[in-house]
Amino acid sequence: MAAPSVITVADAGIRFRRNRRSRRNFKDLFARRSRRARANEFWALRNVSFTVRAGEAIGVVGRNGQGKSTLLKFVAEVILPDEGTVEVHGGVAPLIEITGGFVDDLTVRDNVYLTAGLHGMPRAEINARFDEIIDFAEIGDFVDTPYKHLSSGMKVRIAFAVISRLEEPIILVDEVLAVGDRAFREKCYRRIEELLAGGRTLFFVSHNEKDLRRFCTRGLYLDKGALVLDSTIDDVLERYNAEYGIV
Repeated sequence: MAAPSVITVADAGIRFRRNRRSRRNFKDLFARRSRRARANEFWALRNVSFTVRAGEAIGVVGRNGQGKSTLLKFVAEVILPDEGTVEVHGGVAPLIEITGGFVDDLTVRDNVYLTAGLHGMPRAEINARFDEIIDFAEIGDFVDTPYKHLSSGMKVRIAFAVISRLEEPIILVDEVLAVGDRAFREKCYRRIEELLAGGRTLFFVSHNEKDLRRFCTRGLYLDKGALVLDSTIDDVLERYNAEYGIV
């Protein structure tokens, strides 16, 4: 029997404004938008459709600015589509922004409790896993240091350590592991492999072809906000490389 669907995206799209500082007047809000307002908009994603089954590992491929991170934010339900639907069945552990959910003025310790608690982990379980999280992040000397004083690499360490300990069935990883040292990246990658072996579903955005082939069996190729290919990761990378002359 096939695994159940955990994500269904149907004709989904979202539009943004190029100039975030432009103001909308009363007409723009409650009547037809002006030509200038329409010209100032672009579709970050449009007419995107696919289904993901439990346990799949999906690599999202495309140049910068083609909608990859926006797609992950759809799945994380951080943003909602302007058209179409996005249905997610199950909790999501998002590692899509290293500062997301962390409070600069709180210590590392307080941030671990806050972030894990916001994702539904009971305090007793956080207590039980706290040392494991800190040991994985390798920042024991900084556990009572305000988060804002950590380097970007250290922020990645603690964020990954917390998120990868959540029991959510869907994991989102968006380039953040490009920050930090090679040894710790490999440690994180082994943890991702453990989660996949346990039946988790993975969305992995990366420009690193080796990493995409390591984790993913299926690929989604986005270009100019459209899903141009949904196939094996090998087929997707071959198409991407051919179109952009990558040898």
